[in-house]
Amino acid sequence: MKYTFEKRAFTIVELLVVVSIIALLVGILVPAIGKARDQALLTRSENNLSQLGKAQAIYSSEYNDRQVTYINDNFASYGNSGASCVNGFAAATGIEHPGLILGYGRGSGGQFGIWGYWFPPSPVGYVGNYQVIVPIDFATKWGAFRYTNVRAFNTYVNGRYYDPTFYAPKDSAVMASTEPLFDHADEFFNAEPDIRPSSYVFSPAAMFSPDVLGLNKSSGLFYTNPYSLKAGFRSPAMGQAAYGNLKTHIMEHHWLQNRKKECNPALAPGSYDNCEPYYFNAGLMSTPRALFFDGHIGAAGVRDSMESTKRMTVQTGNPNYGLWTKNVPGWNGSYEMWGTGGYFSSVAYDAASTSFHILTIDGIKGRDFVAKQ
Repeated sequence: MKYTFEKRAFTIVELLVVVSIIALLVGILVPAIGKARDQALLTRSENNLSQLGKAQAIYSSEYNDRQVTYINDNFASYGNSGASCVNGFAAATGIEHPGLILGYGRGSGGQFGIWGYWFPPSPVGYVGNYQVIVPIDFATKWGAFRYTNVRAFNTYVNGRYYDPTFYAPKDSAVMASTEPLFDHADEFFNAEPDIRPSSYVFSPAAMFSPDVLGLNKSSGLFYTNPYSLKAGFRSPAMGQAAYGNLKTHIMEHHWLQNRKKECNPALAPGSYDNCEPYYFNAGLMSTPRALFFDGHIGAAGVRDSMESTKRMTVQTGNPNYGLWTKNVPGWNGSYEMWGTGGYFSSVAYDAASTSFHILTIDGIKGRDFVAKQ
């Protein structure tokens, strides 16, 4: 018997059905894959924070429970400003204040050496570099809190300034600028013109004496000039954290979760190949990951912080007595009030208005959130 087979093509309807099914599957799978990838990057950032927490624990065990610090405990006793303290320290001790060492390595021109910020007294050199050893300089809003990856601390991690542990994988502009430097074996590679800070920052409020951002009974402000306090720059012990589960210690510095924009044009040109990302407090939906003083890692949401601060002001009946101080000196020496300054809140993307982590009232003894009922 002879069999014959008829070749049959797909009809238009059948093709449309198949294409529709494929499109539906793609529509379901692509967002799921994107979310899985996003979660993986977030998990890596949390692992980085965990490593930094372990490094801090080792540091503390060697320095009597102290936090990382790059400044002499008695710095304020040598003058009444950063520049005068640098000069006063040199005059009193006969040596320069230790600089902020980035590491030993080569420059883009091939030269080897120890790279860092130095503090020769005037008129020999530039003393403005004191801004990198004070926890935060309130005029420029820069400070030691940005340098989690310098030699004094990276020794407890992997011994390199440009190490992946110091950079959040979701920090795309930062990663694009720094990732090519990860393969250098040196402690530091001077890739001019930028020295790229870490994606993670200490809480500068917690690096000062708690009296600096505590209530000044004479002025009624939650601020005292650290140069007027003998121990203003003495870093507190870890054990002084009164609300360990509510006070952030190390946190993602940039707006990474629910981000709408990457580079902030108001902060151009920026530290990462002409990009300065929006900071963590720039968006209402920003939820940076943070290492808290009790050792746990969790979300530190901007909206949660703002709601916590509002609750605190209602409870105290004082619009200035929230969870972060609105009384620090501003760009021009005046006091910056709610919504008009703080830590770059005037250049936020939307209605975000908070400076938690940076300007926490009472410093390490304060808190950035209130416990939810």
